[in-house]
Amino acid sequence: MQGKIIKGIAGFYYVYVEEASNIYECKAKGIFRNKKIKPLVGDNVELDVVDEANLKGNITRILPRKNELIRPAFANIDQAMVIFAVKQPDINYNLLDRFLLMMDYQDVPTIVVFNKIDLATADEIEKLEEIYNKCGCKLIWMSTYDNKGIEDVLESLKGKTTVLAGPSGVGKSSLTNLILPKEVNETGEVSRIGRGRHTTRHSEIFNVSDNTYIADTPGFTSLNLPDIEKEELRFYFEEFKEHEGNCRFNGCVHVNEPNCSVKEALGDGQISNRRYQSYIEIYEELKNKKKY
Repeated sequence: MQGKIIKGIAGFYYVYVEEASNIYECKAKGIFRNKKIKPLVGDNVELDVVDEANLKGNITRILPRKNELIRPAFANIDQAMVIFAVKQPDINYNLLDRFLLMMDYQDVPTIVVFNKIDLATADEIEKLEEIYNKCGCKLIWMSTYDNKGIEDVLESLKGKTTVLAGPSGVGKSSLTNLILPKEVNETGEVSRIGRGRHTTRHSEIFNVSDNTYIADTPGFTSLNLPDIEKEELRFYFEEFKEHEGNCRFNGCVHVNEPNCSVKEALGDGQISNRRYQSYIEIYEELKNKKKY
């Protein structure tokens, strides 16, 4: 029997078998420990059922992974969807840009959902659009208050396994409740173990519909930077790419060098000042990182 690990707690793995619409509580065979392989949420696995009545089994094989995310720890992710509120709370631009960097570093396409547009003026939304329209990500504007944009979200999720992330207070739980099938929300069937759906304390995957999953993550207030050199950072800012190679110096990092094409584009308004500010902040952090 094959299934997908939707949650792992204290050495138990909860495997969802789509054909049977059942969740089996499984232990991983010792062979994985011996090989130092740790099953991850999102892994597609083979399992032996040892107690059908109580839905218990053993994971016997982890199928080949499409990818493996380090932070958050998931396997077989197709895309990330990060949710930020346009207001209440105000956007932490540096945090959003770190998330985009982290996903780009792990080769995961990202969709940015700006929630609570009902609280923002047209000018405020336009300003955000100007900042992020060249970041290389799809942007969705929505309001969980009046369900605006929810169809765009559902369409983007279809047929994919998506990591859903965002800081606390942005409406991620409200969005999750709109996405999940009604019967899951009513019974809590997919989330019957642990602390409950509304306060996510661990990583967990939910089956939304055929071959469509969302991976819910605990809300974050900070993110560590990926293990890259400061000179590499420029390659993770999509807006810089069309200007690469046009600077006076090869290997220009677009900070203090003269005749820098990126800084010229910044002066012309082709690159967002807010995004460039994040770039400088992250560059300085990488530069000052202690090497051990």
